[in-house]
Amino acid sequence: MKYEKFEDIPVWIQTRSFLKLIYSLCNKASFQNDYSLMDQIRRASVSILLNLSEGFERKTNKDFARFINQSKASAGEVRCALYIAFDLGYISKEQFGMLITEIISIGNQLYKFEKYLLNTHIK
Repeated sequence: MKYEKFEDIPVWIQTRSFLKLIYSLCNKASFQNDYSLMDQIRRASVSILLNLSEGFERKTNKDFARFINQSKASAGEVRCALYIAFDLGYISKEQFGMLITEIISIGNQLYKFEKYLLNTHIK
């Protein structure tokens, strides 16, 4: 698994698409009155993408794996925020199901990528 640039990493691509969904969702009227949650879910989603990019640019597997771990933590934060949004009625059951499935997939990919990096000496 050798990538020339972070834009080629499949989980980065998937997260970028997911981020667009989050921003679109947060632009809905139901979220507009809860600036705190809206801001938190946006920042955590952006953090996934930024940490992947920054880790890639570090050029060592150990550093990259550490940043992927931070991305995975942010994915967990997003997952929790989605539960809150659903419980408060900001998103529908269908939206919740689709977004939860997507963020769990992202988290699983990050976990596997981190394990791969920690168990190999190539980049």
